[in-house]
Amino acid sequence: MITSHTRKLLTIVTESAIEKDLCADIERIGASGYTVLDARGKGSRGVREASWKPSGNIQVEVVCNEETARKIAEHLKEHYYANYAMILYVSDVEVLRPAKF
Repeated sequence: MITSHTRKLLTIVTESAIEKDLCADIERIGASGYTVLDARGKGSRGVREASWKPSGNIQVEVVCNEETARKIAEHLKEHYYANYAMILYVSDVEVLRPAKF
């Protein structure tokens, strides 16, 4: 049987213009890594397309422990929510190599 370990998946959907600063903050707060994907869709601020990079959206996924996810979410809420389109959600995930997260 495969042994798995629970971690948190923090998903951030936001404006691509802040990718560099956002990723630096995520690392500084303590995440060991992250994945960035181009994203598009429609929400409260209208349709966002990924075709023009400066106005596109990104999705950033961070797998980490609960404390790190909480710290990152609090930082983003405090420093980005007022000025950027951003949503966050957290879910439980099972990982097979816990030392990586």
